[in-house]
Amino acid sequence: ANFAIPLLGPFFQGGASVSMFYAYLLGFDIMNAIGHCNFEFVPRWFMSIPGMKYLIYTPSYHSLHHSRVHTNFCLFMPIYDHMFGTVHKTTDTLYEKAITGQSAPKTAPDVVFIGHGTNLVSLFHLPFMFRSFSSRPFEPKWWLAPFWPLCVMVMFVMRIFGKVFCSDKHRLRHLKMETWVTPAWAIQFFFKSQWKFINSKIEEAILEADAAGVKVLGLGALNKNEALNGGGKLFVDKNPNLKTCVVHGNTLTAAAVLKKIPPNVEEVFVTGATSKLGRAISLYLAERGVKVTMLTASTERFQKIYDEASPKAQARIVHATKIEAGANCKDWIVGKFCSQKEQATAPSGTTFHQFVVPPLQEFRSDECSYTDLPAFALPGDTKYFNTCEMTMERGCVHACHAGAVVHALEGWDFHEVGAIDHTRIDQTWDAAIKHGMVLK
Repeated sequence: ANFAIPLLGPFFQGGASVSMFYAYLLGFDIMNAIGHCNFEFVPRWFMSIPGMKYLIYTPSYHSLHHSRVHTNFCLFMPIYDHMFGTVHKTTDTLYEKAITGQSAPKTAPDVVFIGHGTNLVSLFHLPFMFRSFSSRPFEPKWWLAPFWPLCVMVMFVMRIFGKVFCSDKHRLRHLKMETWVTPAWAIQFFFKSQWKFINSKIEEAILEADAAGVKVLGLGALNKNEALNGGGKLFVDKNPNLKTCVVHGNTLTAAAVLKKIPPNVEEVFVTGATSKLGRAISLYLAERGVKVTMLTASTERFQKIYDEASPKAQARIVHATKIEAGANCKDWIVGKFCSQKEQATAPSGTTFHQFVVPPLQEFRSDECSYTDLPAFALPGDTKYFNTCEMTMERGCVHACHAGAVVHALEGWDFHEVGAIDHTRIDQTWDAAIKHGMVLK
């Protein structure tokens, strides 16, 4: 209320206007936010203008009022502190240290996870865009529709000038963790003409992380698409001397899918069977006595996976080319889009175990059930997870993200790229549980 007192003079003198009130209050709030943002950003060239240090304060200037109390009183013009001798002696030194980064030296994170945009309006789910929006699981809202033109413009600008950037920072015990974002949206990954650009940006980020001393870099969602870069293998093959472990995290994703399948299951029907996850899940189950019917139109790809299996497991692997092959199986493992007509092929009481993105539209209600996409709740001592990882609840991450964190917690020093080693699925699962991960 005290700060509104200057408005009373013009009001009682008859010289006030609504626009003046708005201009004053807006300007006041902006200056107040600058002083309390706790981040020095006022450039040196601006503050070096003769007399400027007396006319406008900086975040570091006002921070001394809060940390030392009886000093640097002035809002917003330090000239009065200079006149009355209340300027703290470390004011100029603190500004120099803050603006050059010396007061809080930047250290490399231990774990980096790289995601990307999904829906165009997911731009507004970034923590620095709408903090309240990003604190809830993402879903397109009606009020975001008018921003579509802006989102399209940003997409084109990012296509020309963009690079991978940090969107959030977290901590788990001794690990410093960051989430980075590829300057691309999901739709761009489906155009082959965009692959070179996307891969170049991911590779730049990997090399930057390696130079900074990052221990583990996880590739999220389509950033590790098999057709795009072979599940990250392209980068490792191209840069054989990487010290940073590149991790697609899908070993833990496969474990999460498998743990939702009843332990006494005798038969499964797998769509997307020759994908990275489909292959690993099929081999894992077949080795453990489960009959696996693999749906794929490619005899060559099926044969390649079949040849990887042990003779004992081969007897349990069946090739199917039509969806009707799953008509009598009540456990479907779904790794690709499944239409309403295709879902109708499954018998009543079927469980659809999913690793398909986006998740299936749930058409069946006749005692059928649909599992959620593989995800984990992080341990309770994780800090600063104040925003949601897309559609996840706060404090929850996709299984591949959790896989990168587990890789770092275990101190594993190998890359996890390319095909999933299905013999490591149990080991990876045990490590995740040991470190407090909870399957969602």
